[in-house]
This record gives sequence, structure tokens and C-alpha cells, in this order.
Amino acid sequence: MKNAIKIVTIGGGSSYTPELMEGFIKRYKEMPIKEIWLVDIEAGKEKLEIVGALAQRMWDATNYGVKVYTTLNRQEALKDADFVTTQFRVGLLDARIKDERIPLSYGMLGQETNGAGGIFKAFRTIPVMKEIVEDMKKLCPDAWLINFTNPSGMITEAVIKHFGWKKCIGLCNVPVHAMMDEPKLIHKELADLTYQFAGLNHFHWHKVFDKDGNDLTDELIEHINDRDAGTPVNIFEEPYNIQLLHSMHAVPCSYHRYYYMQKEMLEHSLDDFAHNGTRAEQVKRTEHELFDLYKNPDLHEKPAQLAKRGGAYYSDAACECINAIYNNKNTHMIVSTENKGAISCLDDDSIVEISCLISAQGARPLAWGKMPSSMKGSLQLMKAMEECVIEAAITGDYGKALEAFNINPVVENGRNSINVLNELLVAHEKYLPQFKTTIEKLKEKNIYPKDKVVVDLLNAGH
Repeated sequence: MKNAIKIVTIGGGSSYTPELMEGFIKRYKEMPIKEIWLVDIEAGKEKLEIVGALAQRMWDATNYGVKVYTTLNRQEALKDADFVTTQFRVGLLDARIKDERIPLSYGMLGQETNGAGGIFKAFRTIPVMKEIVEDMKKLCPDAWLINFTNPSGMITEAVIKHFGWKKCIGLCNVPVHAMMDEPKLIHKELADLTYQFAGLNHFHWHKVFDKDGNDLTDELIEHINDRDAGTPVNIFEEPYNIQLLHSMHAVPCSYHRYYYMQKEMLEHSLDDFAHNGTRAEQVKRTEHELFDLYKNPDLHEKPAQLAKRGGAYYSDAACECINAIYNNKNTHMIVSTENKGAISCLDDDSIVEISCLISAQGARPLAWGKMPSSMKGSLQLMKAMEECVIEAAITGDYGKALEAFNINPVVENGRNSINVLNELLVAHEKYLPQFKTTIEKLKEKNIYPKDKVVVDLLNAGH
């Protein structure tokens, strides 16, 4: 690897990019970055220019002389890259609004990465990731791909298992939130603890131990419903059943609330939808505020308001992952990577989210041990669902999409499930070329979204 590093960020106009710059700046003495390329699409051009200018100001406030380039030409940016990070949203936030409003309009969970919405985000994203990988094979065949485009685990599995790009690691901020916020619950510092994670992206569990190897998991479970216990701001903090967690002897990730307390979480989602709109619409308002701040020519640091976004800390994790690879650090991180036997109840080539040591060789997963029956069963179900989603995303197979809906625990089965699937297909037509024939047949039957906000978005060309 070169001494001077070239980094490319696809989705560079994202509101998270200033956090990415902050992470690289604080690690610059370990990673001598030469240039950073921020790439986006025509629809994101204005945000790209705003973020690019702020990113350059952030570097100019240092003594490091790093140049930030902005471009709509992905191929131009990728040439000879050392690291490529991905943080894009196909269809922008308007697509997320559709993902959330259509299921909610049928009384089902509308959530960005879980349920029907998460499935459709994968449908839109996986074909684009294939194009990126094909470009990388030609233009930067030795580069590492660090993915934090959601649904991160499924995207990473498609890249590694189906598109053949082995130098890929997927990231999520949920384990970071847990490790930042939980130690104080048991009056410890993170440096005094060892965390062990295993599962899938947004569907993992963890245990915690002290410096002497004593298991503190049950002690932590007693406080897991305390205020500020590591839940990202986008997830309602419905209390966990403590007896259930003690029985499993593991702490579930924040997203497990959607599976363990389905009725309560759905009721809250529907109430929030009725009074405040979807989370996507709330985030859109937050984004407007952030970009107004980013335009300020005197701003040369990440604003505190960025923490309002549910994905806070993703970008810093990406910087640390790159640092660990570049400097062969063997850093403990929780990432999505090939299982390689670490979770015995899943295939070796499945992508899992697990504690790993990150070095120049990539991610080396640390074995979890035997999963209890309830955890094993739900984990295998979710992995099967992910595999159906990925196959449908690549092939455009309607039946496989229906299978994914059928086995996803937070998607209601029956007529409403088919209605949601069909309406989402038509709503996202411009981003789903693999489903072209199916969508044409649905439109011939006069099947269209019914939600007024979604209809307005479609009429406006979104």
C-alpha cells in the first residue's frame, strides 16, 4: 500500500461526511492521507458542493494540506484509490419516506432497515453496489471497500459472496453506541471491559467481561432499561423483559425491540406516524437544518447537531477500521464479515456481525461459542430472510421477494403483505430495473400506491 493514501467516499454529499473528515483528521498522524474524493449523483450535486466546501475548510483548519475533490464522475474518483467508503441512499430520503409510509398505511412497521422498508432498501442498493464493484475491479483492484450503506449486512454479503470482492468490511454504529454508553451503567470505563458480539447486522447480541475475565453480562442486563443505555436516537426505548434477557444471558441490540416487543413498538410507530409523520420525514427536516449550518463559511468543524441523526458514529468507525487495516493494528471492532465458523449454526460464507480483530489482512472473527436454542432459531430465520432478499435483489424474482416478506418476523402475512410488496414495487419503479416486467404487470392491473404523500412524491417525479 502507498505511503500517501487516496480515499474515495461514494455518497460524499451525505450529512455524515463532516464526521468522516473529523475522524480522518484526528488519525492523520497514523494515516498520511494525500487526497479525499467525495462522489455523488446529479440529484445530490448541491449537497455535495456544500459538504465538500465544509470538508475542505475542516482540513484547511489543520496543518495537513489534504485536498478534497468533489465529482459526479465515479470512475474518475476511483482510479488508484486505496480505500473506498460507501454511505449512499438510492432514491435519497424520498425513497425512505415511501419505504416507511406504505407499510405504516397498512398497519405494519415502517422502518428504514427492518421489515418491508429494509427489504426494499436492499432491493434498490444491491444492483448499484454491483456497478461500484465492477468499477473497482478495473480502476482500483487492490482497494478495500468499507461499507456503511444500509442494510449493511445484506449489502456486505452481496459484495463478498455474490460479487466476489473479498476486501470488504461492513460497519454499523449500533455496537458503537452500546460500548460508548453501557459501561457507565455498571460504573465502569470502556477500557476496563471486554465486549463480545455475535449475530447479524441489526440483529446481534453481546456479553461483557471485566479485566479479570469475570462475566458482567447479568449485572449489565439489570440496567439495560436505564436512561441513555446505548439506544440510537431513532429507536423508541420500549423496556426489555429482564427475565428473558437473563434466560438468554446476553444483551440484545437496540433493534431487537422490534422483534421482542412487536406489538408495543408497532403501536408507538403508528402513533408517531399519525402525529409526527415518518422518521424519514423527521430526518429530512433535520437534514435541512444541518445543511443550513454547513453553508456557513465560518464553520470548520463537525456541528453538534449531527448527533440527532440515528447513524451518528458510523463515520468515525469507518476511520478506525481503515486505520486498523493500514497500520496492521489488530484492533477489536464489531463488523460485518465472513463467518468462517465463528457462529457454528450459520454457514461459513455467511456474512455475520461479530467481534473481530482488524489488521492488514482484514477482519478475523472471534468465535462466540454455542448459541442457545432461541437465539439460534431466530438467527437462522433472519439469515434465511436475508438470503432471499439478496437473491431477489439480484435476479428480480418476485416469488423470492414474496418469500422474504413471508419469513420476515415484522412483516404481517396475508393480503396486506402482498399489497405492501406490490405498492412498494410500483413506488420505486425507477430504482428497480430488475423488477421491470413484474412492475409493468402490476400497473396493467391498476395497482398503484394509495398513500397521499407517496402519490404526491411520485407525481413530482421522486
